[in-house]
Amino acid sequence: MAAQAAMPEVEITGEPHHHLTFENPCVRVFNVQVDSSTQTEMHWHRHDYIAVTLGDAEVSNTVKNKPAVTVKLRDGDTVFASGNFAHYVVDVGPQPFRNVTIELLQDASLRNSAASGKIHWDEERGLEILDRGTKEILFVKDGIRVTEFELQPGGVVPAHRHAGPQLLIAVADFDLQENDPGSEAKTGSPSGLHAAVSGHFRSGDHRWIHAGYSEAITNAGAQTAKFVTLEFP
Repeated sequence: MAAQAAMPEVEITGEPHHHLTFENPCVRVFNVQVDSSTQTEMHWHRHDYIAVTLGDAEVSNTVKNKPAVTVKLRDGDTVFASGNFAHYVVDVGPQPFRNVTIELLQDASLRNSAASGKIHWDEERGLEILDRGTKEILFVKDGIRVTEFELQPGGVVPAHRHAGPQLLIAVADFDLQENDPGSEAKTGSPSGLHAAVSGHFRSGDHRWIHAGYSEAITNAGAQTAKFVTLEFP
């Protein structure tokens, strides 16, 4: 505790292992990497956030004024954390600790809307079998629905209109292709291809998808596509 008291505290934007890679009025997205046997600075999380782990790792997590806790993380682990705390992390395993941390900048209003029933999802948990893949709703927090997808080569997420925007986070390296099924049926070619989701993703890449998106998505590569989506109301 005495050592903690002597540590300087920084905002998350000033912590050198947290790299701000995207920001809009809804979220701030940080790509985080802590190499083996190194640690972050004591830094603040002012907002609720969702973290997606990239690769297996073992870390010691020390929240301000609390004892350290050692945690073993698995590739793709996705967790929610309530904000307004400071902590630092030490990588105590042999591999780098990597994740994507998504700060929810409208967390207070989202919590209030969810508590009052203004935000409602028909499904908040569940596993769905897709064409050569799976879709698992992990949880709903602050009115945001978090879902994990795994698609084998050629696997398809069927077209479905999303009323709100989404954030897609790649857990693995893969290639996606999207198309408008209606356009393809009429013309015989995927004329509905867009830059929004189609393309090559590397582990840790993310893509903001605007409200109203309704394309089918296909794993166009030779590797399993694993990604997580955050659906906003």
